[in-house]
Amino acid sequence: MLPPELVLLPKWFPINLYAFASWARGTILPLAVVRVKRPVYPLPEEARVDELFPAGKEAADYTLPAKPGAWAALFRVADRLMRLWERLPWRPLRKRALQAAEAWILARQEADGCWGGIQPPWVYSLIALQTLGHDVRNPCMRRGIAGFERYAIREDGTFRLQSCISPVWDTGLALLGLLDAGLPADHPALVRAGAWLIDEQIFVGGDWQMRCAAPPGGWAFELDNDVYPDTDDTAVVLMVLDRLELPEEAKAFALSRGKRWLVGMQSRGGGWGAFDRNNTRTFLRKIPFADFGELLDPPSADVTAHVVECLKQLGDRADQRAVARGVKYLLREQEEDGSWYGRWGVNHIYGTGAAAPALAACGESPASPAMKRASAWLLGKQNDDGGWGEDVLSYHRTELRGTGVSTASQTAWALMALLAAGVRGEPIERGVAYLVRTQTAAGTWEEEAFTGTGFPTDFMIRYDLYRHYFPLMALGRARGALR
Repeated sequence: MLPPELVLLPKWFPINLYAFASWARGTILPLAVVRVKRPVYPLPEEARVDELFPAGKEAADYTLPAKPGAWAALFRVADRLMRLWERLPWRPLRKRALQAAEAWILARQEADGCWGGIQPPWVYSLIALQTLGHDVRNPCMRRGIAGFERYAIREDGTFRLQSCISPVWDTGLALLGLLDAGLPADHPALVRAGAWLIDEQIFVGGDWQMRCAAPPGGWAFELDNDVYPDTDDTAVVLMVLDRLELPEEAKAFALSRGKRWLVGMQSRGGGWGAFDRNNTRTFLRKIPFADFGELLDPPSADVTAHVVECLKQLGDRADQRAVARGVKYLLREQEEDGSWYGRWGVNHIYGTGAAAPALAACGESPASPAMKRASAWLLGKQNDDGGWGEDVLSYHRTELRGTGVSTASQTAWALMALLAAGVRGEPIERGVAYLVRTQTAAGTWEEEAFTGTGFPTDFMIRYDLYRHYFPLMALGRARGALR
């Protein structure tokens, strides 16, 4: 149980709103409001979900599984004490906390009506605001409800919401694929897309400023998510803009501001998280309700790799200390088997597919121990059909790392890592042959697997464009390397 008074705790306090990841704080605070207001609405019969309770709702067990460790025990005691405190008639800070929570939620609504660019905080914020007296006719409520249309899919008489959309991420990676495939940097389609990306750069503040003094200059995952730019999108966009023929003044300004923001977002250990800096209070994972995957945003190898590769490409000598610290972080994070963990993609193939090219860009030799171990691991995971695949359950079962039915995107990641590690010959030819053989008449690839990650195994994402641009990227790089 977390009360809405959480919003009043200062950022230096061990447990405060900004100690949680962006997606978690945007969900926790509205739910804290809903919990104390306890709104009740009868569901129409057609909207009930009794099938979720096969033994009946009366027999459902709502208790959370006990977590091990001293922090978990402490949180269980604190939970009981706060529930007792809730029964007291006098709670002097409750009114102030609810007012502060309402202001906090309202301040984070985006231009398109969403919160955080993802479904959970969006839905819970609307519910919380209604319980605080905001009628559905209020402007903030109208924008929030109308905004769902942008995320909705209507087909065959059904309406469903995507959890998130990724236009900036997809545009940046599609441009990289097209450039790697040989399109010229002044191609009209690429120039138009590059100009659009420049217009998407964010110059307003956000929650990241709680631990970062750099001026704004990043990019977000979605169309309208100015409060939460992320380092991963920013790195990809900067690498693309650097390679495109664009108006020099606008391009130079975008690169300068974006790079400065990225350097400022580096965490203490040399790595980068996605949305926040130094978001590493791991004891919070022991809170009883934290059973939905992840409520922190610590540095990860895949994000760090993209940022390091970007900063090295941009080539400013002033940023080389940040690059060197990032490289050290990557070398420390390499697993014993030679792979890297993939936080935002499935899984060790994704992490290795990001880390190896980044290290190569920073001068790591193919003969170095790290690169030799990485390539040996990937070579040992190649399937008989020449491709690579990895099961989502590899997040929990080490024996499944790098193991699974071949997919286009995961084969592309493996190929790009091996090419960066200096591997040539039969393994590369077999991987390329797999992609060529499985390409459809339309020029793309089919892929039903979920190879993107939100929260490992709890929220998985199938990016419909991964099957287009990653194979294109890998084939373009393979052609260049084999020539």
